[in-house]
Amino acid sequence: MMRTRVALLATAILLSAAAVQGQSSQGSAANQQQGRTQKLRNPLNDLLDEAQAALDKNDFASAIPPLQRFLAEKPDVAYAHFQLAYAYTALKRPDDARAEYEKCVALDPKMAEAQLNLGILLLEKDPAAAVAPLKNAVELLPSQSRPRYLLGVAQERSGDLKGAAESFEGASRLDPKDVDSLKQLGRVYLNSRRPAEAEGKFRAALSIEPKTVEALHGLALSLDAQKKPEAADAYRDYLVVQPQDAAARSRMLQMLVEQGKNDEALAELDKITAGHAPTADDLKLKADIEIAQKKPDAAIATLKQALALAPNEAHLHAGLGHLYRQLGDFPNAERELKLALQIDRNNLVYWKDLSSTYYLAGNCPATLSVLDVIAKAETPGAGPWFIRALCYDKLNQVQAALDAYRKFLELDENKNADQVWQAKQRIHVLEKSVEKKK
Repeated sequence: MMRTRVALLATAILLSAAAVQGQSSQGSAANQQQGRTQKLRNPLNDLLDEAQAALDKNDFASAIPPLQRFLAEKPDVAYAHFQLAYAYTALKRPDDARAEYEKCVALDPKMAEAQLNLGILLLEKDPAAAVAPLKNAVELLPSQSRPRYLLGVAQERSGDLKGAAESFEGASRLDPKDVDSLKQLGRVYLNSRRPAEAEGKFRAALSIEPKTVEALHGLALSLDAQKKPEAADAYRDYLVVQPQDAAARSRMLQMLVEQGKNDEALAELDKITAGHAPTADDLKLKADIEIAQKKPDAAIATLKQALALAPNEAHLHAGLGHLYRQLGDFPNAERELKLALQIDRNNLVYWKDLSSTYYLAGNCPATLSVLDVIAKAETPGAGPWFIRALCYDKLNQVQAALDAYRKFLELDENKNADQVWQAKQRIHVLEKSVEKKK
């Protein structure tokens, strides 16, 4: 934490003997003149001197008793409260420090250093409370960029992104080479869904410090948010300085695959795994690339390798089940999807894959059972109602099929012409069947 201390000036808190003892000073004109320029000896001044000497040696514990004794006699001296707060801060006694800083600013609202230190003290645990003293510090120190930067941090952490942007912009105007303000401003713009502006700020930060980790990452994210193809290269630059970020590496490889650069993606992955055995995550990325290359058999083999390393990873079982389903291997697809659901039972994606597997395998009772599970978690749309209708139809549950087809038509609103036509035809046939039974 940045700490600011008031410099000891010749005019700071020099108490005269008359002030302490209630007596008027006497002496010659020469002595009176000397009294105006020299500190008069008295016990309270000695206490301040003792505390200052301890602070100068970073002996913060020793500074506290003389300051407390001084304030017992002179509780309205803001500077002494400031020094005591500073000592408490250094000793990691934030509650005591806060109380003293608050007394200080109550006595002297224009003491900029006290406002600033109080804001800094509150910034970590109570950023909303830090806003007011930091705003005061900005007003008292209008030419300094750091108070504006700290105010921006407090506002961002308090959820005031607009105010934070204004503060960081102000700090940047005062100090155009302030990389911290540029990075924070870029992040605020990114979180405010203003990626183009974020990109500009991150680029400005990198022009000053080319290897700044946060700016490299922010640039990649802002380019990605704008769907710019150069985002992959930006991720690559970021990973040079932050190679352990698995999420960023995965996104970079995904972008290469999306751009059809599958060979390049595989080459990048080979670089990652060079010299050591691949991890389960490495193998999952490799399988994704093989899927993009339309090599499902190779992807299945790769996912099996990954599962040998991480048998309890639900997404690996689900991915393998999905591939089996695509290849028409429904028994293996069912097995893997059920294993995934044993680990992550609330994952609707896995349930939906399982319902599709059952349906494609012709197991209508199981399909309907799984659709019932899904319906408890989300309201079914047109698609699930169409599948329900087909299953009821195959099971000769005429009324249920009619109800499901009609529900499908109500929800679909003629968006899927082929299914709409099929539903109408089946409704016509089923209605005739009902009439014959009557």
